[in-house]
Amino acid sequence: MTDRLILITLVVKLGVVASVASVLARGSTFRCLFFAENRRPRQTLALLAFFLVPLTIGVWIRTAVPNFLAADISFETIILLGLFLGPAWAVLGGVVLSVPALHHGEYLALPFNAALGFLAGFLGQIVETEEIWSFTPFIDLSLYRWVRRILRKPRIDRQFLMLFLIVAAEACRDWLAHEFPRRLFGLLASVPWLQVLVWFTAPITVGIAIKVWNALRLEIKFEEQKRLLLEARLDALQRQINPHFLFNTLNSIASLVRVKPELAREMTVKLANILRALLKDHDTYVPFSDELHFTDDYLDIEVVRFGADKLRVEKEIDPRTLEVMVPSILLQPLIENSIKHGLEPRINGGTVTLRSKLEGDRVRIEVADDGVGIGNRPESALRRTGNGIGIKNVQERLEVLYGNQARFSVVSNPGRGTLVSIEIPASIPGAT
Repeated sequence: MTDRLILITLVVKLGVVASVASVLARGSTFRCLFFAENRRPRQTLALLAFFLVPLTIGVWIRTAVPNFLAADISFETIILLGLFLGPAWAVLGGVVLSVPALHHGEYLALPFNAALGFLAGFLGQIVETEEIWSFTPFIDLSLYRWVRRILRKPRIDRQFLMLFLIVAAEACRDWLAHEFPRRLFGLLASVPWLQVLVWFTAPITVGIAIKVWNALRLEIKFEEQKRLLLEARLDALQRQINPHFLFNTLNSIASLVRVKPELAREMTVKLANILRALLKDHDTYVPFSDELHFTDDYLDIEVVRFGADKLRVEKEIDPRTLEVMVPSILLQPLIENSIKHGLEPRINGGTVTLRSKLEGDRVRIEVADDGVGIGNRPESALRRTGNGIGIKNVQERLEVLYGNQARFSVVSNPGRGTLVSIEIPASIPGAT
């Protein structure tokens, strides 16, 4: 084995490790298994197969194809298995990876790989998880950080311990390969500087794989934090209620208690239903039929407050849309906006019309009124209804939940009314 071939092998090995780590990271199943907090033995075995199937083939290619030594990254793989899966699984992985080498006559591969797996697993147990993820492939940075920590506060640096043990294990393998030719694979250089480079390439390749997966881990954590933030934002929007509506409803109930006690009781029940729906922990999506039930309670209260002669409600609901999942508390803000800014300014009141229609794989929902229209009213009247949820917040929720798959439009004619139209997919985004 020439020094030139060894140097080429080291360079190619860096690319092979980066490629394998990147390919594995792109697999959704691998990501779910690798980053799972609590894996069952069956799941760990499946994760182990992601490593062993292609990399065992790589060992076989190294033994079968001359001068293609970089295909064998079993040493680095066993280190990674030990750090992330533990000693037992790393030993098992080392045994499987040694099978092609045993067939090639490298009989020391099995005991060496098993011992390496146990050592790497033990190392993974004494080193904190975050220290493993922060392990860097840049040796100079590791040494600098180690020296700085030792000078500032003498202690055992576990990251440097990882670096030292990986280098020591690689040196031990090369020594065994030198003492027992053809019984264990190793890269044996004729010049000391190249042999040292071989030893230090091992932690570099391990660090490259860790950095690739750590970038994916941070991306997943960022997406999770983003999802939690959006859920909190949606929940805050859904829990809001216009205090003017609440006060007016309570005043209406108080005025009806003596003259129409039964109607006051019905309004109290409906108000309780609304508050219960707003305050409870609810799903982001609900069937459209449930959304209509919630809207009915709100409209029934408003009809009593304004009078049946001033507020009329019409519905044109496609029965096929009743089971479609829609964002919860979607219609009430739009209806509130129509009543407060469209019909209330009119002396004679008017009509609120609800429509829904299934058009292929999309649902169109409309809230229309024949009120005064937006006209020259301030933008705030369009954006919000008092201190409650307004049209703008509904639009923001649709953008969060559906992205560019949702369509939201407001068409208004002064003196003739306003039409708010929503078009969303009939299925929940991301649902299978």
